[in-house]
Amino acid sequence: MTVVSINDPQSGSSARIAANAGFNCFEFLASIGDAQVSVIDAAEGFENGDKPPSHSGIPILFPYPNRIRGGKYSWEGTEYDLPESLVAYDGAGNAIHGFCLDLPWRIEERTDGSVTGVFQISEDAPDRLPLWPTDALLRIKYSLNGACLRTDIEVSNPTDTPLPWGFGTHAYFRVPLTDSGSPENCTVYAPVTREWDLEECLPTGSQKDPAADGNLILDPGFTSLKLDNVYTGVQPADGIVECRLTDTGSGLKMTQRCDDSFRDIVAFTPPWTSAVCLEPYTCVTDAINLQQQGVDAGLQVLEPGGTWTGWIEIAVEAS
Repeated sequence: MTVVSINDPQSGSSARIAANAGFNCFEFLASIGDAQVSVIDAAEGFENGDKPPSHSGIPILFPYPNRIRGGKYSWEGTEYDLPESLVAYDGAGNAIHGFCLDLPWRIEERTDGSVTGVFQISEDAPDRLPLWPTDALLRIKYSLNGACLRTDIEVSNPTDTPLPWGFGTHAYFRVPLTDSGSPENCTVYAPVTREWDLEECLPTGSQKDPAADGNLILDPGFTSLKLDNVYTGVQPADGIVECRLTDTGSGLKMTQRCDDSFRDIVAFTPPWTSAVCLEPYTCVTDAINLQQQGVDAGLQVLEPGGTWTGWIEIAVEAS
């Protein structure tokens, strides 16, 4: 099993990445003052590759985040059917979370404080290549700077055919942040003003105001939340989207920042552990179908030879 450890010697922060299991950063220990905060929730032994790939750490979702209705879509006159034997399904008949969260990645570069991994569909998942309109190359770099874990993302189109795509991450943030805190003293914030209307976890194409019991812009208490919601109407500040988990019991907060190309945020409170997922997406669930129905779903199309870059940071700070 290929597990890579990176460290920041000045602060003592560290992270571990399971290159063999989706290049998933399943551990981030952030050192702040005298405290070392275990930020990410993961099942014990996740790095061995025998745990559900989407239930721990920071799963990487590409070339589609979340679901594709019925595992079917069409593109440029061709019908595509994603078989359950080759990609993950949600138990309700929908393909979910893309091609690269459950397979080994290749390590391209490594230093004490950073590691870069690459995943190309044609090379790392050749049996899945016929399931997407064209090949795609994804490059992820994790790096540490003090109590901050940064993810730099690069999507490239290595072909002469336009590439439709979407990207997201699915980080599981531990609640509370330290043993001195408690879930009752934690709040969850995201700068979102609208919510996609869902039927069985799939967007209908319409939007609505967030429900009173899930309005994350009001910084509600964690224990009041039961979420599997898809938010939009993201309000960036100076081009940055900032979500927070505040643990008043420990006097700390976890802040997740990303660039404003992430236009949708999924919030999820998993029933199997005390955690909250705040998932930045470049497009909404089932975007490849919705976009072609006239819905502004955020699906991106990368020209032949083109490249897109983005970033996400997870930092622990005093609250």
